[in-house]
Amino acid sequence: MGQTVQIGELADAVMETLEEYADLAAEDVKQAVRNAGETVRKEIRANAPKDTGDYAKSWAVKKTKETSSSLTLTVHSKNRYQLAHLLEYGHAKRGGGRVEGKAHIAPAEEKGIRQLEDEIERSLRHG
Repeated sequence: MGQTVQIGELADAVMETLEEYADLAAEDVKQAVRNAGETVRKEIRANAPKDTGDYAKSWAVKKTKETSSSLTLTVHSKNRYQLAHLLEYGHAKRGGGRVEGKAHIAPAEEKGIRQLEDEIERSLRHG
């Protein structure tokens, strides 16, 4: 019976350590999400069409949801969101013809995703 108690104590200690690790990993992932959100916001601002100053400045990061183990952020234009699609993909001109789009959202999103993946991988590798 003495051996059963030792195994139970060992199992409890292992579970406690795993829970601590999970909490630390969750915090690392949340920080990586925050960092990626800021990168996306900065990239959109930096690469938005140059004659759209107010539009470029309107981009922000908003916390959409947070639990003990996850964080969801949204990068959005606070008050110029109507322009996002038109500037990203282009649009028809009033008198005919087209204004060419300038991809600035999709590349920022891709950079943020790569950064997030890299940070999480680095965090898990180095604990």
